[in-house]
Amino acid sequence: MRQVQCAVLRKEAPGLDAPPFPGALGERIYNEVSRVGWQAWIRQQTMLMNEYRLSAADPKARAFLRAEMVKFLFGSGSEPPPGYEPPSPQPDPQEGT
Repeated sequence: MRQVQCAVLRKEAPGLDAPPFPGALGERIYNEVSRVGWQAWIRQQTMLMNEYRLSAADPKARAFLRAEMVKFLFGSGSEPPPGYEPPSPQPDPQEGT
């Protein structure tokens, strides 16, 4: 399994199987972000899309998400929207009563 020094986790971890999209940024992510780091971004992106009610078809939304992705993966991190409160964990119904 291919290992990378993950920019998100700041440690060595299993890398992605392929660049997530074409181009230089896709190659950089492939070389510097682990599978776990990429999944963390996918969760962040989903939260941003839901909270800001973004459409993937909107070029402005895509540009915003790309900038947030670079911050999240390689910079200071992507901030949640003002006033955002993460959902409370739901109890596991299989844990019994």
